[in-house]
Amino acid sequence: MNNNKYIYLISALIVLLLSSACGAKSDPNSTGIIDTERADNSENEQTNSAETEPANNGESNESITTDKEILIIIDQTPKPIEGNSFDFGVNKIPEGYALAEMQWVSEQSKIVNTTAEAIEHGRNGEDGFYISGNGQFSGFFYPDDMKGEEGQVAFRFKNDQGDELTWEKKLTLN
Repeated sequence: MNNNKYIYLISALIVLLLSSACGAKSDPNSTGIIDTERADNSENEQTNSAETEPANNGESNESITTDKEILIIIDQTPKPIEGNSFDFGVNKIPEGYALAEMQWVSEQSKIVNTTAEAIEHGRNGEDGFYISGNGQFSGFFYPDDMKGEEGQVAFRFKNDQGDELTWEKKLTLN
């Protein structure tokens, strides 16, 4: 009878271990759809950071660059919906910054939407960048004639002082 208790106890521990592993983060490079890049600082931001940086005697100061890191996920997997789109998610931005503008720029077209315009597109389904569902869903809708365009998607972030950071990624619209 004591053996049965140990078997149940061990089984429960194994189930607990397996279920706790379900919440663990997976390798972001394994899906092939996650793109991460550091933000490019605007001239204004570079000037401000140069004024506040302490002298470092030629040594690199990693803490200054890591607090400006932006993580955006672009998902171009096909969806069972009518129309063409890709999804994006802003997963990490520097403290004090907010998304201000989204751009698609190619040789054939240039689309620039503010955050307010993207929220409106989320309500009415218009082409361009959209944000809907209280910010839960975000992406870019485009017409059939834009399929195959090679270009660059850019996200501009601003803080209260007017400093800007930009995240850019080259891609081809599927």
